[in-house]
Amino acid sequence: MKTAIVWFKTDLRITDNETLVEAILKNDQVIPVYCFDESHFTITTNGFQKTGAFRAQFIIESLIDLDNSLRELGSSLLVVKGKPEIELPKIVEKYNAKRVYAKREVAYEEKQTEALVQTELWKLQCELLTFSTSTLYHAEDLPFSIKDIPDVFTNFRKKTEKEAVVRKVFEKPAGINSPEIIDLRIPTLSELGLNNTKIDNRAAILFKGGEREATNRLNHYFFDSHAIATYKETRNGMVGADYSSKLSAWLALGCISPKYIYQELKKYETLHTANESTYWLVFELLWRDYFRFMMKKYQTKFFQKKGIQQKDVVMNANKAQLDNWINGTTGIDFVDANMIELKLTGFMSNRGRQNVASYLCNDLNLDWRLGASYFEQQLIDYDVCSNWGNWSYLAGVGNDPRGNRYFNIEKQSNDYDKTKVFRNLWLP
Repeated sequence: MKTAIVWFKTDLRITDNETLVEAILKNDQVIPVYCFDESHFTITTNGFQKTGAFRAQFIIESLIDLDNSLRELGSSLLVVKGKPEIELPKIVEKYNAKRVYAKREVAYEEKQTEALVQTELWKLQCELLTFSTSTLYHAEDLPFSIKDIPDVFTNFRKKTEKEAVVRKVFEKPAGINSPEIIDLRIPTLSELGLNNTKIDNRAAILFKGGEREATNRLNHYFFDSHAIATYKETRNGMVGADYSSKLSAWLALGCISPKYIYQELKKYETLHTANESTYWLVFELLWRDYFRFMMKKYQTKFFQKKGIQQKDVVMNANKAQLDNWINGTTGIDFVDANMIELKLTGFMSNRGRQNVASYLCNDLNLDWRLGASYFEQQLIDYDVCSNWGNWSYLAGVGNDPRGNRYFNIEKQSNDYDKTKVFRNLWLP
């Protein structure tokens, strides 16, 4: 009897999950596993928690939902805590598994972990099989190799849209044969070294993890409210749930896939309307793809001060200024309101992110990597590729062909919060 393990990571779903589908198809028994990687709950070299309480809570909720979905299919989720390269081989040995199926990684630390796991599995004559499940377009379908992907997004987008095709969504499995049904045991926030936290009620949306919540949000934004039809006009909003899709957190943790969103969007366009707004959501998904492919292309350069451009940037190291930025006490009301929102909710609008990043990089001249690391700690929707890609972009060391992208904070606050509704919501 062939037994395989499915190692869930940031792909916490059963619909459009090639990893799970392939494991079920090629093996007699499948054991779904999630490992709380202890390295994800440490303090980074920049002094921040790698995973903050908001995202950790979202992960916990997503795992509960995933376990419920697996149980409906005749299986369950085995949750462990530790180093994946230690914990996964233990499970392999216990069940005499010959294959481990997992999402393919592209970022440096994640690739390192993947390599360590693979080395330990080889010792047990167990194979690690990985699948690309995070992007709208599959890397193999792009009209260029990874090393030849243009460093300017527009060039990437135009050629990809013209020559590549989005693959079909994988249907959720009809059933899973597992050796035993176990009781779900998930570490608490305190066991992960984090304080219990609650999203502030003023939040634009009260995020809750899980594939069901992701689907509910999509259905609301597309088919119930039809907010998608005006997305291009409202996407720079800052107050309320429906100015943007808010799908980013579920995308980041893989509770929903870009392909599934695309499929449902095409369905909406067929039933209702196709316009610039519906296209703009695809445009944003393409940006997300782009940063992932860029991460694969440039690896550690994305985390270096000089960025992928290897550009010298003069920065200061004023800790008091950094603390004021983090705590929303800079004295610049538009910046402060956004930073308080992030601190109390784990979320910030795209408009807000661009402004606070520009302020840290261009007005304070602080190391952009400190901002990126703080976002890594705080954001529910943290995605390693998008976060570091966007921060390096704003800092002028990434993919922006125009160099430093300076935001005039006063003009921005007048343009996007003219009546101070947002600032009054978050400032005392």
